[in-house]
Amino acid sequence: MLKGVENHSLPRTAAFFDLDKTVIAKSSTLTFSKSFYQGGLINRRAALRTAYAQFVFLVGGMDHDQMERTREYLSAMVRGWNVQQVKEIVAETLHDLIDPLIYDEAASLIEEHHTAGRDVVIVSTSGAEVVEPIGELLGADRVVATRMVVGEDGCFTGEVEYYAYGPTKAEAVRELAESEGYDLSRCYAYSDSATDLPMLEAVGHAHAVNPDRALRREAVARGWPILDFNRPVRLKQRIPGFAVPPRPALVAMAAVGAAAATAGLVWYASRRRAAATA
Repeated sequence: MLKGVENHSLPRTAAFFDLDKTVIAKSSTLTFSKSFYQGGLINRRAALRTAYAQFVFLVGGMDHDQMERTREYLSAMVRGWNVQQVKEIVAETLHDLIDPLIYDEAASLIEEHHTAGRDVVIVSTSGAEVVEPIGELLGADRVVATRMVVGEDGCFTGEVEYYAYGPTKAEAVRELAESEGYDLSRCYAYSDSATDLPMLEAVGHAHAVNPDRALRREAVARGWPILDFNRPVRLKQRIPGFAVPPRPALVAMAAVGAAAATAGLVWYASRRRAAATA
């Protein structure tokens, strides 16, 4: 059970949520592959490849190397995509594709944290163009997501500006804590993957949600609660007449600190070099 309503004389707190398989039942990025295909951004072969990656993700989860290969493939695939077109496709298909995938248990937790006076922050490796609209749909206050470099022509260059993965997520959480006055010892974090251990270790109340084997072992060893989410449901079915109220505090971490961005890209590059020489 969550603790009660925040005492506003105390430091502020937040709940940090990973997105894929923690709040929604699939990979947020891969879920839009059919829409991108219909919009002419990818060909049939690419659509089938992303569908297979979604299958692997759902059945057993991707290990680090599989995720890296998928990310590299997606980075190369989006090179030349018009950013505005991507945003329009996501906006047009968001409710049909993402709303049915939201775990009822996760939506309830988000509501409980808001009721208790905590900010809700989505921290996802998926791209900002996908994660930010999902954050709005969920009523999140802030979003941290991977950002691709956009050229002067308004298209993705294929280069990664900020990679929200591994220790970079934890650094973003600490930067938010400093800027917003969060007391991390009283904050919460939720994830399904051992790659998010740095983020989970950064808070006082870590939770493993639908954890992979490695995270389950860590959670058991550390005494972290293990939550099983298995009831995807449309938000409108949860609350008749549901409409997400506008949350003016929703902020995308468009400009994370230089230290976090540099650390993430250096770590990402070192993993790529290690894989290449293995």
